Amino acid sequence: MAKTPSTGASPSPASGLERALDPLANALKRAVQTGAEMAGLGGGAAVEPIKPTTGKPGLEVSPLMVPLPVMPVVAGVEIAIASAGFYKHVRPDVMVMKFAEGTTAAGVFTRHTIGSAPVDWCKKQLAANEGSDIRALVVNAGCANAFTGRLGADAARRTAAAVSRRLDCRQRDIMLASTGVIGQVLDDAKIAAKLPEIDAGFKADAWHQAAQAIMTTDTFPKGAYEFAEIDGVEVRIAGIAKGSGMIAPDMATMLAFIVTDANLSAGVLQSLLGLYTRTTFNCVTVDGDTSTNDTALLFATGASRSPKISRAGDRRLADFRVKLEKVMHSLAIQLVRDGEGARKLVKINVTGASSPASARKIAKSIAESPLVKTAFAGEDANWGRIVMAVGKTEEEVDRDRISIKFGDLVAAENGAVSLTYNEAAMSAYMKNAELEVSVDVGVGRGAAHVYTCDLTHGYISINGDYRS
Repeated sequence: MAKTPSTGASPSPASGLERALDPLANALKRAVQTGAEMAGLGGGAAVEPIKPTTGKPGLEVSPLMVPLPVMPVVAGVEIAIASAGFYKHVRPDVMVMKFAEGTTAAGVFTRHTIGSAPVDWCKKQLAANEGSDIRALVVNAGCANAFTGRLGADAARRTAAAVSRRLDCRQRDIMLASTGVIGQVLDDAKIAAKLPEIDAGFKADAWHQAAQAIMTTDTFPKGAYEFAEIDGVEVRIAGIAKGSGMIAPDMATMLAFIVTDANLSAGVLQSLLGLYTRTTFNCVTVDGDTSTNDTALLFATGASRSPKISRAGDRRLADFRVKLEKVMHSLAIQLVRDGEGARKLVKINVTGASSPASARKIAKSIAESPLVKTAFAGEDANWGRIVMAVGKTEEEVDRDRISIKFGDLVAAENGAVSLTYNEAAMSAYMKNAELEVSVDVGVGRGAAHVYTCDLTHGYISINGDYRS
C-alpha cells in the first residue's frame, strides 16, 4: 500500500527501510558525493545532435549546459506533445505520458503551504488508488494553476476527466502537473482541444520532445537514464525534469518524471523515491525560494520480464536502487546547471558539525547567501563571507577550529586565515566553471553537502520580466 505524504519528507533516519538498505549505505554515499561522475547522463551515452531549445525566446543557453542523451525506449510508456497556446509565442506546452495497464506510481511534493491544484490532485488520487493502476500523466507549461482556489481545482478535475474518457479509465488514474505563472487559472479547454492530436501522436521514443515541452525559463532540456538488473533481467530507468530558478532544498519550481519498466509495487516506489529525493532533489538550491508546484513522480510499468518486487529492501533491487539514485542525482545537478543566469556550479561540503541536520543547515546557509553567491560570480574567494554564512545559522561551531577550503586550497584554518594562503592560486581556481567549497566547523562528525550556483545579473534580467 502506497502512502503519499503531504510533503516531500523522506523516511526518518531510523526507518526500517534505511536499516534494510544499510549494506548499501557506504556505496550510495560515495556515489552521491562524486558530483562530477554523477552529473553524467547515463552510461557513456551518445547525445542528440541538435541545438538546444530554450523555454522562452531570447534566453542565452547556460554555459553549464549538458546535452540531453539519446533516451532509451521504456516498455509500457508512450509520449505525445502539443502546442495548446499557454505562451504568447508558439511552442510545445503540453506533454502526456500514457502508461500500460497495471502501472504503479509514487510521488513527493512541495512543502509549500500554498500548494497548487495539480499537487492537491495528485496527492489525493495517489492516496485513493494506493498508487496502483495509473494510466496517464498530463503536464502543462505556462500556467501553474496555483493560488486559484475552487476554479483551479475544477480545471484540474476537468483535465483529468477529459483524458480519462480518451483512455477509458477512472479520473483518479490520471496524474497532473503544471508549471508557469502563479495566480492564473488553467484554461483546461485548451488541453481538451488538443487531445485528438495527442491521441494520434503517441510515440515510445519522444523523450526529447517531452523534456522540451515542460520547460519554462529553462535554457536546455534535462534528462537521464540508466540500465539496471533485477534478478538477472535488464530493466530501464529514464527520467526528465524541468527547473531553472526558484529551486531550493525540499524541491521547488521543479517537475521530475521518472519511468521504469521494472515490476515494482507502489509501496516500493514510494519508499525509494522518498529516500533518494533527500540525497538528490533536496540537495540543490538556486535562490532559496520554494515553489507551489514541485512534483516528483516515479512510475513502474511492469512491462519488463523482471520479477514482481514488493519490498524496498529486497536484495534483488540492489543494482536498481543505485541506478535510480544516479538518474535522480543527474537530473538534480542539471537543474543547478541551468540556474537562472548561472555561470558557476558550486558544491558546498560541510563536515565536523554536531549532527547531519546541523551540517545541512549550515551548507544551505552558505549556498543560499546572496553575498556568497555574488562572490562566486565575481570569482572572488571571499572566505569571510563563508564565515558570515556559517555563523548566522546559530548552529554549534567551534570558532577556533573552523577551516575553509576552495578546492584543495586552504583559505582558513584554526579559526583564522591560513599561513599558506595564496591569493594568486585562489584567483586562478575561482575562474573554473565548477567549484567546490569545504567547511569544517570543528564540533562533531555531522556532514552534508548542497549544490548551488552563482548569482549574476542574468538572474535579475530573467525574473524581472518573467510574465512579459
